[in-house]
Amino acid sequence: MQEVLTRADEADDARARTARLVLSPAFQKTVIGLIVLNAVTLGLETSDSIMAGWGGLLLAVDRTLLVLFTAELALRIYAFRGRFFRDPWGLFDLVVVGLAWMPASGPLSVLRALRVLRVLRLVSAVPSMRLVVEAMLKALPGMGSIVLLMGLIFYVFAVMATKLYGDLAPERFGTLGQSLFTLFQMMTLESWAEANVRPILAQQPLAWMFFVPFILIATFVVLNLFIGVIVDSIQTLREQRDVPTTASVQAATDAARSEAHLDSQVLLAEIRALRTEVRELRAARQG
Repeated sequence: MQEVLTRADEADDARARTARLVLSPAFQKTVIGLIVLNAVTLGLETSDSIMAGWGGLLLAVDRTLLVLFTAELALRIYAFRGRFFRDPWGLFDLVVVGLAWMPASGPLSVLRALRVLRVLRLVSAVPSMRLVVEAMLKALPGMGSIVLLMGLIFYVFAVMATKLYGDLAPERFGTLGQSLFTLFQMMTLESWAEANVRPILAQQPLAWMFFVPFILIATFVVLNLFIGVIVDSIQTLREQRDVPTTASVQAATDAARSEAHLDSQVLLAEIRALRTEVRELRAARQG
């Protein structure tokens, strides 16, 4: 029994040392450096001239980096065990590296292009990037109303554009679908004046009264609402991480009280056991 306990303690110590290694700043910076190096090699592989001269070396470096990434994941799984699979970022890294091990020949040759997904591990490795992504995910529910509002605005303006300018520019506003796509292009400010508006203004000078309000509403109002929601989500998430909430403080206090209560119970049990032994010793001496 003692041998089993000793082995368990040694295993726990090994996992603790591995966890400290994985979480150390030097280890994290090394992983980030390897990810950046992998991004560079994957970019160089897109050049036929470079691949003709250095293709073998680049592929060898890519395979070596994949082995290192796999070993890093194995260390994390060994150190954190079940907690690793409860971490969404850990699962993300596992999927990204796992896709790189899939065969890239035959019908699965398209998966070779997915190797570049390993570059996305920078998101999970750099805390500031991870904060932005988490904030964007948390902002998705708040964006629902904005998306509905934008959809309503697009639909109303698309119907109006089809009715007003379908005959003047049938290739752009001939159908509802074409109008929606043209208005989306105008929202991005991509050639909205020269390609879409000026040809119609040449025939209807007052058409600016339709297009200018749409640009103002769709581009400068609705998109700024998206930005505002994301910025607010980032600020809220940063405050939650920097300042402990009342609930977390209360939970920590309760945990400390529970631990202190447990320690006191153990101490009382030991005192009672000592008293019992003293009584037994006294009884033995008197006997």
